[in-house]
Amino acid sequence: MGVDVADVAQRIIANIEKVIVGKRPVLNLALAAYFSEGHILLEDVPGVAKTMFARALARSVGCSFKRLQCTPDLLPSDITGVSIFNQKTTEFEFRPGPIFAQTLLADEINRATPRTQAALLEAMAERRVTVDGQTYGLKPPFLVIATQNPVDQEGTFPLPEAQLDRFLVRLSLGYPSMDEEAKMLSRLQHGHPIDELKPVATAEEVIACQDAVRGVEVDEKVKRYILQVVHASRGHEDVLLGGSPRASIALFRTAQALAALHGRDYAIPDDVKKMAQPVLAHRLILKPESRLRKRTAAAVVHDLIGEARVPITDRMKAAQEDYFSY
Repeated sequence: MGVDVADVAQRIIANIEKVIVGKRPVLNLALAAYFSEGHILLEDVPGVAKTMFARALARSVGCSFKRLQCTPDLLPSDITGVSIFNQKTTEFEFRPGPIFAQTLLADEINRATPRTQAALLEAMAERRVTVDGQTYGLKPPFLVIATQNPVDQEGTFPLPEAQLDRFLVRLSLGYPSMDEEAKMLSRLQHGHPIDELKPVATAEEVIACQDAVRGVEVDEKVKRYILQVVHASRGHEDVLLGGSPRASIALFRTAQALAALHGRDYAIPDDVKKMAQPVLAHRLILKPESRLRKRTAAAVVHDLIGEARVPITDRMKAAQEDYFSY
């Protein structure tokens, strides 16, 4: 790998931790998604720094950032931009919307109408936007971070499965511990630490990391392990609709990224295990009777990982032999 992905990741995580306290495991998963060129859905209760995480990430890599507050009256053109007639030139001029930022935060995305949510689909999937028949490319590295509150469902429009599938991972920051919250209060006493946050990596470094991740070796046995887990989801007794081929690709790419984050140029089954929950859980649709029995997608993914046979690759054998030879 030309660029040291682990070094870039550690710089970014250390910088974000000046603002977000005690969430390193989640930050690792988020960066794995970012370096896999995917998008992130943050689903959590209000007030746990979902918005602050997005701002801190954008500032850490020196990327342009826009925040979009989703409401029921938000229009697709409020996201993509509009063509306005210029009377001086007698021509239409395109005024780009917030989607043209390198990092877009769609706050409370489930408050926007399905029509407006759909305006994000082309941009998320193809890194481009079409307005009035004209197609515009989006500047890399392009990342959409969307948030939604699972507890407040009044006046919301649940994300359709097709759009949920566009998000590479779904993450939850969760409540901080008492010690972490005490540290947070101390930091906030004289001002917000995000105001002092400076970039620690460039957009070019992030793009180089995304390219490097594609070169991470994935053994045939690990590929088979990924397919075994995803295919098992399609036949699980509690699942109505299992993981699609896009889920297999997502698990493959994020396993590569997580390996690179840990300084390895090859993926191992543990990388797949760590990424299975954030990659697969939001893609599974459970049967109504299973939901009535309080079964969750997270519990199903736990079953799938527990039942799949874990392979041992040649690289893992060699590493074990080296370890025991000391």
